[in-house]
Amino acid sequence: MVAVLLILSIVLALLNVMQWVGRKKRAGQLGYIIDKLNAIVDSSSQEQLLLFTEYPEYRQLLIAVNRLLLQTRQSETGFMRTEIAMRRMLANISHDLKTPLTVVLGYIETLNRKGGLPQEERERLLDKVHAKTVEIVELINRFFDLAKLESGDKELPLTRLHINEVSRNSMLMFYDLIESEGLQADIDIPDKPLYAWGNEEGLSRALNNVLSNAIRYGSQGKVVGMKLREEQGRVLIDVWDKGKGIRERDQELIFERMYTLEDSRNKRFQGSGLGLTITKRLIELMGGEIRVASKPYERTVFTISLKKLP
Repeated sequence: MVAVLLILSIVLALLNVMQWVGRKKRAGQLGYIIDKLNAIVDSSSQEQLLLFTEYPEYRQLLIAVNRLLLQTRQSETGFMRTEIAMRRMLANISHDLKTPLTVVLGYIETLNRKGGLPQEERERLLDKVHAKTVEIVELINRFFDLAKLESGDKELPLTRLHINEVSRNSMLMFYDLIESEGLQADIDIPDKPLYAWGNEEGLSRALNNVLSNAIRYGSQGKVVGMKLREEQGRVLIDVWDKGKGIRERDQELIFERMYTLEDSRNKRFQGSGLGLTITKRLIELMGGEIRVASKPYERTVFTISLKKLP
């Protein structure tokens, strides 16, 4: 009997020791996790939290912590990109507003200093002041439109659209400009009616922005085209040209706020850098998407994709 009690005492003692060792090990691993996590956060390190452990609950904790670290880094990266974009946007806004305002100021000073200007010259300068003022107002309106789109304040009611008609009307609006620029219009819109879920005003504006860009940047290719097609439950509108194209690195950025191609600051290609950003926001509000593909002097195509309706 005494021997049995002695054995039980030894077993209980061993169990206590094993539990103590286990608690000590758990505490050590938990302390390591806390210290390592603090070090990663304090140093803004890109490390992950790694620990070889036999405890399943600790493994689950490590997975959750690493997911949180990844999300935090992605948020920080997104914030930094947004901050850089905002700085670039403010710089471009300053440039785009300063230039026409300086011109307007110059014309007004000329009119004030030279009181004896002939009526014809005075009217010519006033027309230029008016044109530049309209340009400033349009630019400011684009800023407000983009702000409304991104804040969700702009309502875009969706209905069933006859895409053939919307596409034809947009192309017709630019037909005279295309001919005056010495370009050929290549239009491929089928007779079969295609319907999609969207907003007529928003889609027309998006198409107008893309067509305007095709004429402005693709004129060297001497052709601007539009093709309407369907594919896997989607209605696709291709607007294309055969101009000098868009470099691959620019293709990923042209839909960002105020991003402009290198030649867009010269007089012929001057633009605000907001048109494609507004276009992308409008298409996304319709549940669609827009993408670009480009091979210089072969084909640069912007494709708008919308959900097809019967």
